[in-house]
Amino acid sequence: MLYHLFDYLSTDISAFNVFRYITFRIGAATLTAIFIAFVVGPPLIRFLTRLRIDQPFQDDGPDHHAKAGTPTMGGLLILLSVLVSVLLWADLTNRWIWILLGLTTGYGVLGLIDDYQKVVQKDNAGISVRMKLVWQFSLAVFVACAIYYDPGFDKQLTVPFFKNFTPALGLFYIPLAMFIVVGSSNGVNLTDGLDGLAIGPIIIVSGTFLILSYAAGHAKIADYLAIKSVVGAGELAIFCGALVGGGLGFLWFNTFPAAVFMGDVGSLALGGALGTIAVIIRQEILLALVGGIFVAEVLSVIIQVVSFKLTGKRVFLMAPIHHHYEKKGWPEQQIVVRFWIISVILALVALSSLKLR
Repeated sequence: MLYHLFDYLSTDISAFNVFRYITFRIGAATLTAIFIAFVVGPPLIRFLTRLRIDQPFQDDGPDHHAKAGTPTMGGLLILLSVLVSVLLWADLTNRWIWILLGLTTGYGVLGLIDDYQKVVQKDNAGISVRMKLVWQFSLAVFVACAIYYDPGFDKQLTVPFFKNFTPALGLFYIPLAMFIVVGSSNGVNLTDGLDGLAIGPIIIVSGTFLILSYAAGHAKIADYLAIKSVVGAGELAIFCGALVGGGLGFLWFNTFPAAVFMGDVGSLALGGALGTIAVIIRQEILLALVGGIFVAEVLSVIIQVVSFKLTGKRVFLMAPIHHHYEKKGWPEQQIVVRFWIISVILALVALSSLKLR
């Protein structure tokens, strides 16, 4: 909204031309999101605490890890910071922005209902896995089709480290895009198990995709880096910047010992948003590298379940994998920081892949 206001005023006042630059608006969106998180965070936490929107006893984690009493649904703080910031600073005529906002909001509503059932109705299971997947895939198919049928959409798959290997998937790209969006959403959801564990990689992945989105939306930079050029993708960098800012603001309250938890309202929505951005800018496979922590969490659960059903034995002491390290005696803070370090390394490797072809 502010972008359109200042764009209108710039015809008479040249100083307002600065608001047309994406780089300026990325910084403005990031700072706005941080400011909103810092201002809204304390009263929101008090509100959730007063309503007893607190974390129920976790019967699926280590015995020493029950954190009943800490308010959850803190993802509302991130979503508020991000959505308001994007609406203020993004070009609202950009269709990619609305696709991304729609998916994020839809998954946020799903997470909100799931959290409500857990903390208000005291049902630790929340929404059934089947119903959750139906909701996720139903929204993902609309997003995948909206992206695929865009007139300028390049239907060739981008493969990191291989410059000339770009297989054309045709209509098979739609189920692939759906899988990426849903998989990313659930990957973040599984990672959200320790104080600050999920939001750290989210910030790192968002910062990486901020760079990639800006590059994809800039024809000359995209050509120089030999990546897909996507008209209008630069505006997604504003969303990424807002997510970095909102994530940092949330981390202020979520760092150990957490004053609030993200909840499904945050993890499902933010994971889905990252998957959607990856699909739009044609860095679908690179997301698996940058978000390697999320992939590892999902794989650990799959391996654990398959191994137990086939052999009756467990590969890990407990899944997802962060619980495995808890069982081994690692302190919570140590696990979190080491996972962050791994995320930074993966982000650097991903960015290096742009020229290593």
